[in-house]
Amino acid sequence: MSKLITVFGATGVQGGSVIRAILNDATLSKEFKIRGVTRDTSKPAARELEAKGVEIVSADISSAEQVAPAVKDAHTVFLITNFWEKMSEDIEVAQGKAVTDASKAAGVKHLIFSSLLNTTEASDGRLPNISHFVGKSRIEQYIRDSGVPATFVLPGLYMSNMFTMIQKGDEGAYALAFPVSGEKAQVPLFDAASDTGKFVKAAIQNCPSYLGKRIYAATEYYTPARIAHEFSEVIGGPASFVQIPAETFKSFLPAPIAQEMLENILLLEDPGYYAGADLTESLALLDEAPTSWKSFAARYKEKWL
Repeated sequence: MSKLITVFGATGVQGGSVIRAILNDATLSKEFKIRGVTRDTSKPAARELEAKGVEIVSADISSAEQVAPAVKDAHTVFLITNFWEKMSEDIEVAQGKAVTDASKAAGVKHLIFSSLLNTTEASDGRLPNISHFVGKSRIEQYIRDSGVPATFVLPGLYMSNMFTMIQKGDEGAYALAFPVSGEKAQVPLFDAASDTGKFVKAAIQNCPSYLGKRIYAATEYYTPARIAHEFSEVIGGPASFVQIPAETFKSFLPAPIAQEMLENILLLEDPGYYAGADLTESLALLDEAPTSWKSFAARYKEKWL
């Protein structure tokens, strides 16, 4: 009899990647039936999943009671929370707690959470405003304290963010402008749409040996200078990295998120996105290679032209 996996954010970038990875895996597709949770069950992406045999449900994750039907009878749960929907750390944490409590009540055997570091602690208080990291770290700690068996997959910086970070100038040259060193900063790039499922598959395949552990979901560490250089090679034209003052970087951003995103970039240099964690062990868990930055840039080259 197939086990049930509940995937939150089923029509989103990470959740959709998880579902595709399971459906396309000869072993896991037989081992698991998939229940996908999404806000709008009528949208085309949800209908496409239904056509592939995925059970699609809607769930309110504001309380354990309301989320309970989504995790009922589930063996495994993949949870992603969305800070940017309400831009409230406390709301995000409350949602994570609700799903954790419901999973515990349902007897879930494996909760896989898309987590991030507590950057306030990692930076010794120097970067106190990266709420979309800290909220997820608080949820991770709550899951650990709850006793629900869990693995934590920490996504790197989305390669798709480069669609807006690499800008074309008036003279036709491209530039990546950050308030950090082009050689010292380390960017753990990650193709979330293609590769989230690869790392979550690894968490499933390595259960129970990876319970309580973190899996760092990134292809490798890239310096900003290397990102620009490889982009130049793909695009066939000039592209460079430019270090700019912090206030200049903030001036390009909407005021409500400017300080948070500034600190998010400063994190890349000190103490590091993953606080210096080695990616080797996490990458060794994969049964297929993650997407390289050059191949991603080549695939989406037209977006920059």
